[in-house]
Amino acid sequence: MIRTQIQLTDDQAQALKALSAKTGLSIAELVRRGLAPLLRDGLSEHDERARRAAAAVGRFHSGRDDISSYHDRYLTDD
Repeated sequence: MIRTQIQLTDDQAQALKALSAKTGLSIAELVRRGLAPLLRDGLSEHDERARRAAAAVGRFHSGRDDISSYHDRYLTDD
């Protein structure tokens, strides 16, 4: 294995330490396990979802001009 250094935010470091204590796995092992899917799959799934979301912007029209203010009201089945 190759030793390397990474910089984490305070929140990330605290969360990793807590998860390490909870699972009994080392921080290095948790990082390796977290990186494995990214290295295997790349960013393709995330990139595809972002592309599809961006493509949907502006494609649908409700005829209402207050959706941003009252979206919760419109999404409920009342």
